[in-house]
Amino acid sequence: MSQFDSVADDYPSRVALEEMVKTTPPSGKRRSIGWVAGIACLGSFLFGYDTGVISGALPYMQMPWDAGGMHLSSLEEGLIGGVLLIGAAFGALFGGRLSDRYGRRHNILLLAILFFIGAILVAGAPNLAFMYISRFILGLAVGGASATVPVYLAETAPKRIRGTIVAIDQLMIVVGQLAAFSFNAVINAVAGGPKLVIVEDPTGTLQAGEQLWSNVTSLENSFESHAAYRAFADQLVLESSNGDAWRYMLILCSIPAIALWLGMRLMPESPRWYSHNKRYIEAIGALKRVRDERDEPIADEVGEIVDLQIEQNRVRDGKFSDIWHTPWLRKLFLVGMLIAASNQLTGVNTVMYYAPKVLEYAGMTTQAAITAQVANGVMSVIGAAAGLVLIYKFRRRSILLFCIGGVSVCMFALSAMFGFFIQPHLDGGTTPSPFAAIAVLVIMGVFMLIVQSSNGPVVWTMLGEIFPGYIRGIANGACVFFLWMVNALVTVTFPPLIDNFGGLITYGIYGVMNVAMFIALWRWMPETAGLSMEEIEVAMEEKFS
Repeated sequence: MSQFDSVADDYPSRVALEEMVKTTPPSGKRRSIGWVAGIACLGSFLFGYDTGVISGALPYMQMPWDAGGMHLSSLEEGLIGGVLLIGAAFGALFGGRLSDRYGRRHNILLLAILFFIGAILVAGAPNLAFMYISRFILGLAVGGASATVPVYLAETAPKRIRGTIVAIDQLMIVVGQLAAFSFNAVINAVAGGPKLVIVEDPTGTLQAGEQLWSNVTSLENSFESHAAYRAFADQLVLESSNGDAWRYMLILCSIPAIALWLGMRLMPESPRWYSHNKRYIEAIGALKRVRDERDEPIADEVGEIVDLQIEQNRVRDGKFSDIWHTPWLRKLFLVGMLIAASNQLTGVNTVMYYAPKVLEYAGMTTQAAITAQVANGVMSVIGAAAGLVLIYKFRRRSILLFCIGGVSVCMFALSAMFGFFIQPHLDGGTTPSPFAAIAVLVIMGVFMLIVQSSNGPVVWTMLGEIFPGYIRGIANGACVFFLWMVNALVTVTFPPLIDNFGGLITYGIYGVMNVAMFIALWRWMPETAGLSMEEIEVAMEEKFS
C-alpha cells in the first residue's frame, strides 16, 4: 500500500487526507477570500477597460495623421475593435487549456504581462498594421482573462459564497468599462475635445485658426463620397492639434496590469488545480491560506474533491465528435450557440464602442458625446449589480426573453429616432434638435440597464451548466469562441452599416434580428433554474432526445 493508503489509482483515502491536513502548514500568509477576489478581478477589470476604452479613443483616431490621429475609414474603425475581439476568441480558446496545464494563478500572471505589453504596443502604434497586431495581442489577454479568472475564483472560493464571488467577476467587467469611459471623459475634458489649428484650407471652406474636429466632420455629407471627404481633410495645412490624446487613454490600462501582476504573486494557486494534478499537500496548504472557521473542515472539502476525481476518472473525456454524432447533444450544442449569439446580437457593443459616434450623428459635439458615454457606463454597473439579484429570484428563460423583448423595443426606438428626427437633418446639412441627442442617450441608457441586468448573467450562467460534465469543457469553450466571433462581426460591420445606410435601417436590422432571436429562444431555450447539475443533464437529454 502506498503512503497515501490508496483507494483507486493512488488517490488518498479520507484517513490519509485527515493526517495530511493535520501536518501540512499553510503555504504562505493568510489571504481573505475577498482580498483574493479583489486582486484576481483586476483581470476582469482590465477585460472591461480594454473593450470599453476604444469608444473615447476613436473620435481622436479619426483625425488626420498630421493631426495625431490615424484618419480611420468606417471599415478601419470597425477593425480596430474587431481585431481585439478575434484575439479574445482565440485567447479564450487557448487560455483555458494553458491554465489547465500550468495553473490558474500562473496563467493570470502571464495575462498581466500580456495586458501590460499590449497596452504599451497599442498606445505607441506608429501605423494601422502595427495597431491591428497590437490589438490582437491585447485581445489574447482579454480572452484569456474571460476564460481563467472565473475558474480561479470558483475553484478558490468557499462553497458558502462561491456564487457571489463569481458574480462579482461579471460586475468588475462593467466597472472596468465605466472606468474607461470616465478616464476618457477626463482626458477629453483636459484636451478640450478633438481640435486642430488650421494654417490654411486651400479650398477656402474652413477659416484659419483653431477648429473643433466636429466642425470638419459635419461637412462630410456635403461631399459626393467618403473618399472625397478624406481627400479634403488630408489637404488641410495644420499647425498643431491634440489628435494624439487617444494614446493617453490606451496607455492607462498598463497601471492595473502592473497591480494585477504584483497582487497575484501574493495569492495562492487554485487548490482544485493542485488536486487535479494530485498535488494534495500543496492543495491543503493553499486552502489553509483562504479558509476560516465559517467554512467546512478542510479535510471534508479535499475529500469531496478527491471523491469527485475518482468518479470522473471512470468517465472518459468527451470529444467534439461525441457532440456531433450524438443527436441530442448536437441539438443541445446548437441551442448553446443560439444562447451565446443572443448575448451579442442584442447590439450591446454598438453602444459600448460606438455611442459617441452615434451621439455625434444625433447632434452632440464630440467632446459632449465622449462625456455622455459615462452615463451608459453608470447604467451598465447598476444593471450588472441588479443582475446579481435577478438571477437568483427569477427563472432563466423569463429573464432572457424579457431582455430580448426589451432590446427589440429599444432598437426600433433608435431606428425611429433616426428616421424622424436625425436623418432628415443630416440629409439637409442641418443640426438635429437637442431633443434628439438626449432621447438617443436615454434610450441607450435604458438599453444598457436591460442588457447588463439580464442577458449577461443568464447567458454566462447557462453556458456553464447546460452541458453534461464529460463534454462541458469543450462544448462551453466552443460556444464562448462563437460568442466572441459574433461580437467581432457586430463590431466590424456596425460603422460601415450606419455610415452607408443610416441609423434608420441599421437599428431596424438589429430590431428585426432580436425579434427573430426572441422567437427562437421561446421555441428552443431550456429552463435550468432550481436544478442541480446532475438534474440538468437528465432534463437536457429528455428535452432534446
